[in-house]
Amino acid sequence: MSDERPQKPLPEEQLSRETTSLEKAPSVSGPGASAAPAAPVLPGQPVAAPALRASDADRERVVERLRDAVAEGRLDMEEFQERLEAAYASRTYAELEPLTRDLPAVGGAPAGAAAAVTGPGQEQAAWPERIGGAGTSSTAVAVMSGFQRKGQWTVPARFNAVAFWGGGDLDLREASFSQREVVITCIAVMGGIQITVPPGVEVDVRGIGVMGAFDQRGNPGPLQPGAPRVVVTGFAMWGGVEIRVKPLKSDRENKPRRRKEL
Repeated sequence: MSDERPQKPLPEEQLSRETTSLEKAPSVSGPGASAAPAAPVLPGQPVAAPALRASDADRERVVERLRDAVAEGRLDMEEFQERLEAAYASRTYAELEPLTRDLPAVGGAPAGAAAAVTGPGQEQAAWPERIGGAGTSSTAVAVMSGFQRKGQWTVPARFNAVAFWGGGDLDLREASFSQREVVITCIAVMGGIQITVPPGVEVDVRGIGVMGAFDQRGNPGPLQPGAPRVVVTGFAMWGGVEIRVKPLKSDRENKPRRRKEL
């Protein structure tokens, strides 16, 4: 006869404890693998900012510069095709920037010349902080008088300016913008409206003049990443709307002056 005795069944309470301990055990995805705890963020530790998304207009500007480079003989067709495909596939400014890094800006100046004046990334870092919020005012009217918007104010998505036998001044150099693209509609009848923008801002003039004019003066220079787009439209009769590109006085004073060669 065998001395082996049948094992007694475990009590239900002990079985429940063993099953619970098995469920709480950490899962192992491979031999010797263990789940690594997430690295804690220390107080004061810088967090990487998300990359700014590029718009269709940003991609088209890069493509236009690449076309100019082909016409100037700076790129061959094979290089142009590669960069063209990369431009349309880009989603952020960081992906677009290398495509024209080795190309001079329009006019022959190096693309990084403007950034070297103000310091690397200073203007680019300021623009995201100046976009967003509610507009300060949406309308300005001058009838045989004048109006002025300058200094720190917020340009709404749509701004209407009317000058009848009068004049108006819209200075956007220190302004914030409620949206990335703003539309300024100007009506000038026997009057004038002047709009001043800082360098690096894209300006799109679409106004119609009848015995009047919509005139843009000054070169905006290389467009800065994240800078707003200002669309100027409207109607001018026996009057005019002038768009000037002009840096602030403090920016002009900070520019390095060239010494005259004797």
